[in-house]
Amino acid sequence: MDGISLRQSPALELVRVRDLNTGKGASVWLDANYLADREKKDWLIAVSTEGTPNQPVESGTWSISEPDRCTGHLMANFSFSSSDSSIFILTGIPGLEADHIWISIPFSAFYIMGLLGNFTVLFVVGKEQTLHKPMYLLLCMLALSDITTSTSFVPKALCIFWFNLKSITVGGCLTQMFFFHAFSTMHSAVLVTMAFDRYVAICNPLRYATILTNARIAKLGLMGLTRAVLFALSLSLLLSGQPFCANRIIPHTYCDHMTVAKVSCGDITASRVYGLLMAFVIIGFDLTLIGLSYSMIIRTVLRISSKEANQKALNTCTAHICALLMAYPLGLFSTLSHRFGQGITPHVHIILSNLNFLIPPMLNPIIYGIKTKDLRDKVVKYICRTYSPHGTDFKPA
Repeated sequence: MDGISLRQSPALELVRVRDLNTGKGASVWLDANYLADREKKDWLIAVSTEGTPNQPVESGTWSISEPDRCTGHLMANFSFSSSDSSIFILTGIPGLEADHIWISIPFSAFYIMGLLGNFTVLFVVGKEQTLHKPMYLLLCMLALSDITTSTSFVPKALCIFWFNLKSITVGGCLTQMFFFHAFSTMHSAVLVTMAFDRYVAICNPLRYATILTNARIAKLGLMGLTRAVLFALSLSLLLSGQPFCANRIIPHTYCDHMTVAKVSCGDITASRVYGLLMAFVIIGFDLTLIGLSYSMIIRTVLRISSKEANQKALNTCTAHICALLMAYPLGLFSTLSHRFGQGITPHVHIILSNLNFLIPPMLNPIIYGIKTKDLRDKVVKYICRTYSPHGTDFKPA
């Protein structure tokens, strides 16, 4: 039966699939786009109702009008030919499929604003020789980690929201998971290095130029990148050797480690324990170093008798503290809720985990641009130069 017409609907569809050669079949839940791709194969696809899944009816399309009705059937077992073993289905935000278009508006806005802000930081610091200093190199590293982390998952999420393109290969899923976890781990390493930078600037200001050179910042960044790659690579390798169930539906907007692990038919104890252990080790280690840096900073500030000097020293840390508060609380919540948050509504968890990697990239350039005078003045100078008809340079008061 060729040329089945399938309506492009964000809902999953319950279909009866039968191999024309062997006669084997099953009732399955699949994405409309994925079914459209299967039309080119030698499959007989007929639509079944929820009450009689084994009785094929007239060919066509039947979709779930209530998203909650399909969540209980996501684990249906089915069997395809070997060509299907390389496909996963990302559902987006389960329960809110009808609102994907509206959800995509803030998602795309946050993403574009984050790209504009972070590329502006990279451009200004790259063009201005006076900003080629350790603190601004760290800002560039933070901007790069923000850009790469959000870019590792937002384009695919928007394809799901806008075009209902939910399929992804197993290799593509593991690749996305590798880059997502590598860049997000690198982001944490940059925040630790920035805490050390603030510690040296406040506690050892006379030795700052000798302790933190550009070369040393580059070495610290390379160490953080190596740690991130090793961590993310081990997660991907652990899952690459796992057998996956016939059901390949992932209720998420991107391939997160635990969401992919949960569709495996093998024993995921090692993957689960390793992921949780390494998350606590990395985040715990980073937070410990950050805590030590700020305890030394507070001790030094309390010894300063001048209130004006106290205020000035603390102001240099404000932007970094804001970055910390945006990065870690939601990140810890997402990590723990994957494993212990059975009572949390899935769409709430997924939305928060996405916002955790969308809001910081958008706000970090704004916060650092406001709190860092030299960077702010240079950005304003380039803006004035761009829009001034006579190319007049901006000169701060």
